[in-house]
Amino acid sequence: MEGLKFVLVFVLLALASSPTFASDPSPLQDFCVAINETDGVFVNGKFCKDPKLVSEKDFFFPGLNIPRNTSNPVGSTVTPVNVVQIPGLNTLGISLVRIDYAPYGGLNPPHTHPRATEVLFVMEGTLYVGFVTSNPENRLITKVLNPGDVFVFPVGLIHFQFNVGEANAVAFAGLSSQNPGVITIGNAVFGSEPPINPDVLTKAFQVDKSVVNFLQKQFWWDNN
Repeated sequence: MEGLKFVLVFVLLALASSPTFASDPSPLQDFCVAINETDGVFVNGKFCKDPKLVSEKDFFFPGLNIPRNTSNPVGSTVTPVNVVQIPGLNTLGISLVRIDYAPYGGLNPPHTHPRATEVLFVMEGTLYVGFVTSNPENRLITKVLNPGDVFVFPVGLIHFQFNVGEANAVAFAGLSSQNPGVITIGNAVFGSEPPINPDVLTKAFQVDKSVVNFLQKQFWWDNN
């Protein structure tokens, strides 16, 4: 009987504590401005700047209104504003990006954010966007967006945006992490360093090895 009570208490404690480990802990200070040092208070992957030395520069990033160059192989450029650009974002759990798309064909290739949900707002142009649900359904959910429209990409799911308009397109996106990370699928699978063994990819994609060799020899552009 005592053993049963112990098991019940253990299960209840596990259930009660699970929400705590489901997300980053709440900060216990006003801010933790990130610094590239190896001494001090270490919070959420970064060392904290002495609060007395913090200034407005630690919370500021200029020029997000400036159009970016999209004359690259994928026809898009992502301008991130995360903890790297604004050290004051550390521990705050949010970040922002601007995405510029070339006229018809500008693509933000299929990718994932391992640590963040993304909410996209279209400022200019017309975008065809979508994401794919996880196994086993792998359901594709898509929508054509116009200026003023908002769309959400759930955390970790593969998603994309494609400019189907005849003019430049611009979108802004908020992400639920100060360092959301990005894994561009084609770049990661076929452009890794060192390359993945072609035998692995041949079997994974059920194609001839010549196809894999061809893809691994391509230049995989990073638009971030």
